[in-house]
Amino acid sequence: MSESKHIHFIGICGVAMGGIAIAMHKAGFVVTGSDKGFFPPVSTELEKSSIVFYAGWHPENVGKPDLVVLCSAAGTQNPELVYAKKENIEILSYPEVLAKFFLQENSIVTAGTWGKTTSTALLAHILCENGLRPSYMIGGIPLGMLATEIGTDSGKNKWSVIEGDEYKSSPIDSRPKFTHYFPTHLLLSGVSWDHADLYPTEDAYFAVFENLVANIPESGLIVACIDDPGVRKVIGYAKARVVTYGKRSSADYRYVKVGESRSGLRFGIMKGKEAVAVDSQLLGNFQAENITGCFAMAKEIGVPVKKILSGISSFQGIKRRLEKRFENDKITIFDDIAHSPEKAKSVLRDLHAIYRRASIVAVFEPNIGSRTGESAVRYTDAFSSADTVIIPHLTKLKVDQSGNLKPLDGKDLAKLISRSHSGVRYIEGDEELVTELVNTTNLSLKYTIIAFLGSHGFRGMIEQTIEKLSR
Repeated sequence: MSESKHIHFIGICGVAMGGIAIAMHKAGFVVTGSDKGFFPPVSTELEKSSIVFYAGWHPENVGKPDLVVLCSAAGTQNPELVYAKKENIEILSYPEVLAKFFLQENSIVTAGTWGKTTSTALLAHILCENGLRPSYMIGGIPLGMLATEIGTDSGKNKWSVIEGDEYKSSPIDSRPKFTHYFPTHLLLSGVSWDHADLYPTEDAYFAVFENLVANIPESGLIVACIDDPGVRKVIGYAKARVVTYGKRSSADYRYVKVGESRSGLRFGIMKGKEAVAVDSQLLGNFQAENITGCFAMAKEIGVPVKKILSGISSFQGIKRRLEKRFENDKITIFDDIAHSPEKAKSVLRDLHAIYRRASIVAVFEPNIGSRTGESAVRYTDAFSSADTVIIPHLTKLKVDQSGNLKPLDGKDLAKLISRSHSGVRYIEGDEELVTELVNTTNLSLKYTIIAFLGSHGFRGMIEQTIEKLSR
């Protein structure tokens, strides 16, 4: 498949980087990698695949690979990057690797400010279940399937499904990642200003989506969520055929009567006067929108409706996206990557709707962007759907030491949230936190939901809580 035999990944523990590394390893390449830190579930998947990786940046460990793959978070002065340049080793960003090894003649790209990961995984699952064997890359780890795969279909209808991130490709390539994927088909979920560090104005952010839409060939297809005002704005630049989905009566594919329970979702999708019933294992009624978009894309490219519905019902979801980690007659434990107050609020609101009579305990650790004093207003009522909020000792993250703003620590964050919520606690020790969760569950007279919300794996606290509750 390639002249390259040894590939080294700088930043291998990123979800996308890890998935690509595993796919390349499976395809027969010798894969090594490095990163500043390792967190489940990516580190676990790398270990399962017996991929050699190490902590820190150590040029002496890199050797003489045929190719170095650079993650977007690595700095331009990363010692391993500097070494690769000095040794004239080929350096590619992971979007360039995807373009080189994964893209097929029919390139489906999922893009938008939200919904990309689930939509990519579901669409890839539907195609895989129907024998199309696509190449795909998912920016998360799906349950029951690989996160990334190099397709093996040798037929005429070659497909790839790639999650199209709008963030920069690498420290030395500021172009959006999705510019490398040359989509013939675009699934567009929503456009709302994000990544202010890269796009300082809303116009700058919208411009990259306008260019994306405009570059879909006339022979291609855009499936777009008509409910979103940002999408309605950018699809005006389309040359390709546009098919819409959403709740609006004007949508080509309209989802209706969404019902949710502890076992998942059930709703209808209408196209004109035709209606089908959809069953899904996914939690959160917002997923009806993602599912409808995938249904529309799959149907428009020729997958039979019965097979699409079968693929939807068998799709298990994404790790750390309302992932149910434990359940018995007294408690359910969820793990979700909700690392901002907005995402935490959305997850807790959905859990409250599903488990109306339960006591909800949120264990929350924000990302660095949600630890600044400037983010304070975003926390107002963010945890209103939780009965108790626990802030653990926050994982130390890299910050700009030259900046004027120092990030909030755990105590400060607890005080901030307590302005609008009375049941907030800061617990410094991990063992103490686990004990508190177990005791709270055992003493509660109500069914209890524990939701771990954050992006850093919680240092084994989820596993320790499960273990103690299982005794």
